[in-house]
This record gives sequence, C-alpha cells and structure tokens, in this order.
Amino acid sequence: MATVTTPWGKATSIDEVSVAQRAGEKRFTTKVELLETGAGERLVRFSYATDGAARRGPVTLRERDLAKLGAMLERAPELRRALEVVRM
Repeated sequence: MATVTTPWGKATSIDEVSVAQRAGEKRFTTKVELLETGAGERLVRFSYATDGAARRGPVTLRERDLAKLGAMLERAPELRRALEVVRM
C-alpha cells in the first residue's frame, strides 16, 4: 500500500482504479483512489496523469469514460462503496 500526502496529512491508498483517456493525439489517465488517514478517515482523490506523472487540476470525464469507470469499480469494491453515497 502506498502512502501519499494530502491536505489532511499522510494517508494510505486502500483501493484505486485508472481510466485511460484520449483527446485527439493526447493520451492521459484519470485515477480515482480511496485513501485512509492514520485516524481512520476515508478520502476519495481524483487525479490525472500524463506520461505517468500525476497532475493537479480539474479532472474531466466524458460520459463514455464514466461508463468505463463504473465497470472498473466492480474490481475495486471498497472504492465503489465509498462512491455509492454520490447519487446523480
């Protein structure tokens, strides 16, 4: 399990999924991670990466990429449960 730094301190990565995306010739990956702080608080982090380097900023998903994310969450049960509180 990887340890990452968040605004709330160090956290451990519990579960994650990545969605490969493409816009024209640009290729990048959106990552959704379930993190847990030392105090047991759970956090969900969205990020994107280009050439393997994580980037900050807005994360944009097309509707078809959201469908891919939904399918990938079947393999990440803890992250899926954390996101189930979000109903659109």
